[in-house]
Order: sequence, then structure tokens, then C-alpha cells
Amino acid sequence: MLAGLRPSFMRFPGGCWVEGDYLRFAQRWKTTIGELSERRTLWNLWQYRSTNGLGFHEYLQLCEDLKAEPLFVINCGMSHKEIVPMQKMGEWVQDALDAIEYANGPVESRFGALRAKAGHPAPFHLKYMEIGNENGGPPYQERFPLFYDVIKARYPNMTLIADEPTTDRRPDVVDEHYYNSPSFFIANAHKYDAYDRHGPRVYVGEYAVTADCGQGNLRGALGEAAFMTGMERNSDMVIMASYAPLFANVNYKKWNPDLIDFDGSRVYGIPSYYVQKMFSANRGDVVLPITVKAAPVAGSGPVGGAIGLGTWSTQAEFKDIRVTAGDKTLFMAAFPQGSQGWKPFHGQWSVRRGALRQTADEVDCRITAGDRNWSNYTMSLKARKLGGTEGFLVMFRVRDDNHWIWWNLGGWGNQQHGLEQCTDGGKSMLGLQVPGRIETGRWYDIRVQFSDERIRCYLDGKLIHDVSLAEEPLFAVASRVQASGEIILKVVNVSRVAQDADVELRGVQEVEPAAKAIVLTSANPADENSLTEPTKVAPVSQAIDGAGTKFRHTFPAHSVTIVRLKGR
Repeated sequence: MLAGLRPSFMRFPGGCWVEGDYLRFAQRWKTTIGELSERRTLWNLWQYRSTNGLGFHEYLQLCEDLKAEPLFVINCGMSHKEIVPMQKMGEWVQDALDAIEYANGPVESRFGALRAKAGHPAPFHLKYMEIGNENGGPPYQERFPLFYDVIKARYPNMTLIADEPTTDRRPDVVDEHYYNSPSFFIANAHKYDAYDRHGPRVYVGEYAVTADCGQGNLRGALGEAAFMTGMERNSDMVIMASYAPLFANVNYKKWNPDLIDFDGSRVYGIPSYYVQKMFSANRGDVVLPITVKAAPVAGSGPVGGAIGLGTWSTQAEFKDIRVTAGDKTLFMAAFPQGSQGWKPFHGQWSVRRGALRQTADEVDCRITAGDRNWSNYTMSLKARKLGGTEGFLVMFRVRDDNHWIWWNLGGWGNQQHGLEQCTDGGKSMLGLQVPGRIETGRWYDIRVQFSDERIRCYLDGKLIHDVSLAEEPLFAVASRVQASGEIILKVVNVSRVAQDADVELRGVQEVEPAAKAIVLTSANPADENSLTEPTKVAPVSQAIDGAGTKFRHTFPAHSVTIVRLKGR
């Protein structure tokens, strides 16, 4: 499965394994070589002990067997909770020099001889080294130059990768990590289009959809694929990228999702695996300029959800709560039975004089009600601030405690109104904040109109927010194989409808009419693979007849398509 990805490189030993929670758990490569029985076992953040049978030498050998460049990550004297004092950093810097000597040094050298003893007298030709993993701040800024100076002095051609932009000693490359929802990756597909071309090159060392993706579904793979078109399109800046994490035993998963899942005898790749494989196997030599014109469509994420109310360091009460869809009333909240039917998340909630009250002086007080399958509805209510520092939180599209949207009225110190979306427990803004405050003791009329296309929010009859939820449906990148003249077009349709597109190739006189398409799609974006259905979501090949310098093609809903065209 790993070889099937045809990787250009491999970053190892991987993630937080490098630094460990404490320095005694930090990965030290010298304890992972030599006789297997003598190697140091190591407890890690994922609550198991590694034997280091797969050690520094084996990683280098694996990369050689895969014909992939090794990228070694060295501990920079920092763990999650401890830092090596500056006066004791010499040993840690020497570890980096010795690792390079083990990988590249002559057999006459101390560590080159150990490599030869392990059965590999020829050098491994290590060219890439990353200083630390996800480290940063002043301690990292102090320690990076220590490694940079001695490594560059002895190995000037070694490509050095930093975990963040550095103020002293410019790195060759900076590593960026992203874990988020499909919508985040879709929204950031153009992130590198306007990136500063004068700074260090970028390595996206870890990225994956980790929210709204089940155990690894098609929707997550589409979000990553959209983002990947932007990385490939800007490969003058983004010179490397690697999905993470790579492997997981299905009987002991501490992270979700993982690209390749296995048990004692079976293995499967999640849909993201096939996206990685499709992009890897279909690479040109030169990226071509491309323009995509497509009208925005309704967002492809979840459209329905329940309702809720909340406060933040504020006491408030709510009444006359109603949810309607057209002429149909979905929900009316009267409180003769107290707060029956409402589910509190946090806070002190009670009913008094026909109003639902929250009286705790605490943050993130929430209560929810209704059906998560509601969609395209209007929520109206009255709200009054009783005391505290901010205003009200009006919730809608509530999927669960970690997935919702709220209208934050009088937030940010009672200075702003804004829409915030929570995905997998993390909040992000929808649209722009608007100046505004909430007065104590005054009843406000609040109305939210919510559909799969937009959100309109009214305060006392005045429109405050009008935010479109429409998404850009198509993302694409094109490249050319220099030797054959073949043109490779990658197109990602993240929308729930098929997109009929006119494809036009300029600057080539003729295109052979017979072409090939490779398509990854499924009936439902929530579809996943499993040990029992390992290829439920997997690419299929299709023939295209009638290709040319101009032709029409339909890109299916929820799909990744690669078209290979032969130019003449």
C-alpha cells in the first residue's frame, strides 16, 4: 500500500514522536540502531511502547527501497513540557551531525562504519533535515541557529527545514501543518496563490481533514484534494507535502483518520489514500497556467441542525422562541413544563415567568433543543440581558456539542456582533464582525433566517449580517509531461451536483480525440472504506471520446477527476 503511493520522499520518524511529552521520551536516533535486542524501547504520546525495531537505519533503508528521498527530523532540545538549557545543547546539536555522518559518511568514519556494519556500506545520500517538530516561540528561535550554523558549515548543501519562520538564520524551507474540516481546506485552496515569493519555500509536512469526516470519508478526501490543487499549482513555493498520519491498527486507534488501516491480516486505504495515489501517479513536469470559471453553488457540508441558546460571562433570559419553515411551525417554546425538551450543555438554566434563564457567571453556557434534520428555517425569539460583560448567543445548525453555528451578539467584550462556526470543537468566523453592543435590561427581537445557501440575521428588524454559504464548486490544476507532450488535468468537484464544463486548451494545435479519465466518487460523500469493503470508494478509469483543444466534459458530484490528454 505504501509503495503504491509512489512517494517522492518520506518524513520520519514522524510528528510528536520526535519530541515526546518529556525529554526522557524524546526520540534519540542513536538508541534505535544496532542489535534489535539492545535497542531502547520508548513510551509515546499514543500510550504504547515502541521497540524501535523500525529504527533510523531501517527508515533510511525503507526510503531507498521505495526510491524516496529520506527527510529526517531531529529533536532540537525541546519536548512538549521540558526544554534543554542552552548551555547543554551541544550534545543535541552533535546528534544532528552524527546522524548525517551515519547516513552519508564514508565507511572510515565513526558512524559510517556503523552503517557499513549494519549491512549498507554505500551512503544513503540524506539531503533533507528538519530541526524539531511543531516547535516554536523564543526557545526555538534561540536553538535553530545552533543547528543551522554547524550543519551548514560542514554540509552546505543540506536542505534545512524550520518549524516556523525564523528571525535569525533564514531556513531553506518552513514546515506548515494543517488539521481541520473539509470546509477549511476548500476555503484555503487558494492560500498559496498570493504567497510571498521572496520568503523561504514551504513544506506542508502534515495535513489531513480530521473533522466532519467519519472514519475517513469521501467528503474529507475532497477537501484535501481541493487544497492539493492549490499546492501543486503553486509548486514553485510549496515544494513538498505529506499527508499524516500514515498507518493505524484498527484495533488500537488513537487518531482519526489514518491513511492506511490494517488488522492482523487485512488492509485498506481510506478515500484520502486514493486521492494521494491519484495525485502522485499523475504528475507533469511543468505546471500550466489555468483559469477556472464556475458559479458558486450551495455548500456541500451538512445543511440541517437543531437550535440553541447561550451566554458568555453573562446572565440573560429568552422567550417567544419559534422555528418555522415556510408556513409550517417546527417548534414553539412555551415553558409551563419548565425546560423540558431542552438539553443543557453548561450553565445554570431555569424557567421563570415564562422565560428561559441562564444565571451562572461562566463562559460557554449553552442549551439546545429541536431536530438536527431541520433545514431551511427561520428562528425568532426575544432576549434580555440581566447582567455580565457580553450579550447573547443564538445557535442554529446544531449537529452536536462540537458542530454548530451561533450568532454572537455583543461578543468580544460587548463590542461586536459576529457569526461563528464551530467544527470539531474549534471556532472560525463566518463573514465579518459588525460593531455593536447589548444593553442590560432591554428586550431585543432576534430573527435568524438559515438555509443551505445563506444566513441572514436581524436585530430589532434591522439586517445585521447577510452571509453566503455558497461554495466554489470546482478546483483544478494542469501540468504537462515534457517528453510526451501529454497534458494532465486534475479537477475536484466539491459540490453536490454534477458540473458540465467547457474545457479549452490554448497554445496547443491539436489534441488526440481519445483520452483517459480516472474518477474517484461515490453516491454519498459520507461513504467510507473498511476492512470488509476496502474499495467502496476507489478510482475507476473511463475513456473519453471527442477530446480536443475544446471539448465538453461532465465532472460528477463529489468527485476527483484526472484527465490525461495527448497533445500533438
